[in-house]
Amino acid sequence: MKTQSGFTLIELMIVVAILGILAAIAIPAYQDYVVRSKMAEPIAAIAACKTSVAEYASVKNAYPADIIAAGCSDIQTTYLASLTATTRATGAKPAECVLTLSPPPGTPAQITSWTGSVTGCVSKYVPATFR
Repeated sequence: MKTQSGFTLIELMIVVAILGILAAIAIPAYQDYVVRSKMAEPIAAIAACKTSVAEYASVKNAYPADIIAAGCSDIQTTYLASLTATTRATGAKPAECVLTLSPPPGTPAQITSWTGSVTGCVSKYVPATFR
């Protein structure tokens, strides 16, 4: 039996089933993408502070005592609660992410790389440098 549009009921059911499968795959992937995009702001704030710490260390040959001494901003942003890099309102699961960048041990004046780590959330939400 054909509908008014010329399709059989089985053909319409197949189309609906295909759309349901595509939605079941696409919606979770999109939700993960939204959370990962919100992580860009805290990571940019950390990157700016990373530059300040490296500059302080190269000039003073010592690590700064805190973020204020390093010249980092401590102003909250939409997705960054503080420069301890605790995210907020990103939708990360099971909880918000705590992002940490650490300079390598050794001479502060020669910071050549940073080690990133993440706690509190699933690592799929953060860039590879924090995994």
